[in-house]
Amino acid sequence: MKLSALYWHRITPLHFVLWPLSVLYRFFLAGKKLCYWLDIFPSIKLPVPVIIVDSISMDDGGKTPLLLWLVDLLLAHGFHPGIVTQGSSDNAGPPAAVTSTNNGKAFLLAQLWGKSCPVWMGNDRIAAAQALLTAYPECNIIISNDGLQYHRLERDIEVIAIDFNEQSFGNGMLLPAGPLRSVLKDLEKSSILVANNLQNHYIDPNQQNKIYNMKLVNETAYLVLDPQQRKTIADFGNASIRIVTDADNVHWLYELMQKTGLNAELHSHPENHRFKTEDIHFTDADIVLMPEENALQCKGFAHGKLWAIPQKAWVNSELQSVLLRKLRGNPAL
Repeated sequence: MKLSALYWHRITPLHFVLWPLSVLYRFFLAGKKLCYWLDIFPSIKLPVPVIIVDSISMDDGGKTPLLLWLVDLLLAHGFHPGIVTQGSSDNAGPPAAVTSTNNGKAFLLAQLWGKSCPVWMGNDRIAAAQALLTAYPECNIIISNDGLQYHRLERDIEVIAIDFNEQSFGNGMLLPAGPLRSVLKDLEKSSILVANNLQNHYIDPNQQNKIYNMKLVNETAYLVLDPQQRKTIADFGNASIRIVTDADNVHWLYELMQKTGLNAELHSHPENHRFKTEDIHFTDADIVLMPEENALQCKGFAHGKLWAIPQKAWVNSELQSVLLRKLRGNPAL
C-alpha cells in the first residue's frame, strides 16, 4: 500500500498536523471557485456542451466505468462525443490523440471506441478539446475526464462519482489528511452525484443533491485474442490462475477474489506500469487474468491464456432520462 493511502485511511497523530492543512485546502477551493464566478479569473466556453466526469476522491471511485456507461449512452442516442483528459507526467506535451504509446485509463478509452469517440490528451484540457473539435468537426459533446476543480473550462453538466467503500472514501477527510478532493456539501447544486456502495453509508437527509445509484459489475472475462469468447469468473473453476494488475486495480481485484472464492495468485505492479511480455508469461498457469485496461496494453504480445476483466457500471435508469433531457434542452445542440 502507498504511504499516502496508509495515512488517508486511518486517523493517526499525523492528522493533528494535516487537518489544519485540509481546512486551508477547502478555503482555497472555495476562493478559487468564487474568483471564476466573479470573472476575476477568465473562463472558456466551448462551442459544444461540456460534461465533466470526475470522482470526489483521489481513488477512481467508479469514475471510469461511469464514463464508459455515459459514452455508450450518448452513442446509442445519436450524439457524437469526444473525450479530453490531462496528460500525466509520462504523457506531458501538446494536445494529441491517445495512441498505443499511451497507457492506463486513457488508452482503455481510446481502444474501446476508436474514431466513434475520439480521445485526446494534453497539459491544457481546453487546448486538447479545441484540437479535438478541429480534427473531428462532427463531435457535438466534449466529455472531460477529471476536471472537478478545473473551473477555467465552463461545464454544462457535472457528473461526480462517489464510492463509499473504505478504500475510496477513506477516513472521510479532505486532502492532505484524507483522500477526498471535495465534500458533498461543497458541490454545486446542479452537480449529478452517482454513488457506489450507497447502502452502506449514511446520507444527510438535508443533502441538496439527489444521489443516483450505481453498481459496478466485474464478474465476466473475455479472451484478449478472441473477445467473442466470454466466461464468468466462476467458470474458471479450479484452474491454475495468475492475476496481474497495476496498483490502481489491486483492491477491487482482491475483493473479486474474496467474493468469488477464486483460487489465484495476485501479482501487482506499480501505478502506470508499462507491461511487458514477461509480466504475463507463467509456464505453470492455465489462465492469466488482468483488468481490461491492463490487458489491452498487452494485446500486441498476448497469448491464448490471457483474459481481460471489464468493469461495467449499472446505473439508475432515471439518470439516463435526466442526462438526455439536459442535453436535448441545450441550445448548442
